[in-house]
Amino acid sequence: MPAAEFTLAEMTQWGEALGARLETPCVVTLEGDLGAGKTTLVQAIARGYGVRDAVTSPTFALVHEYRAPRSPVFHLDLYRLEGPHQLANIGWDDVFSSRAVVLVEWPDRAAGELPPATHAIRLSHVPGQPDLRSVNW
Repeated sequence: MPAAEFTLAEMTQWGEALGARLETPCVVTLEGDLGAGKTTLVQAIARGYGVRDAVTSPTFALVHEYRAPRSPVFHLDLYRLEGPHQLANIGWDDVFSSRAVVLVEWPDRAAGELPPATHAIRLSHVPGQPDLRSVNW
């Protein structure tokens, strides 16, 4: 999909629709600068998939697991990792061996350890438009 420009409300709607279409197992990575809307989009995807609990940033816990009617949803924030050598410490193999939806922020910290069938989303600020985000899917 070419880049689309969304307000945060439109991006939330898009994320909820995406979440409703996901089938397990599924890995979605989210890349973008700080404040680009990665966690906002994760929250929308999880809500669309059926998570009813509040989805919060796992910046300090690194991994949050949520229950949904179809499968678990894992939200990983790898920002604080130095590199892939630390993935075993967060239960990486267990997360990816489950039949779940896995949403990964800062996937570059995994340096090639992600499964090959990964859907990548790139978010960025739109220059001169502080209320818009560019979304590449």
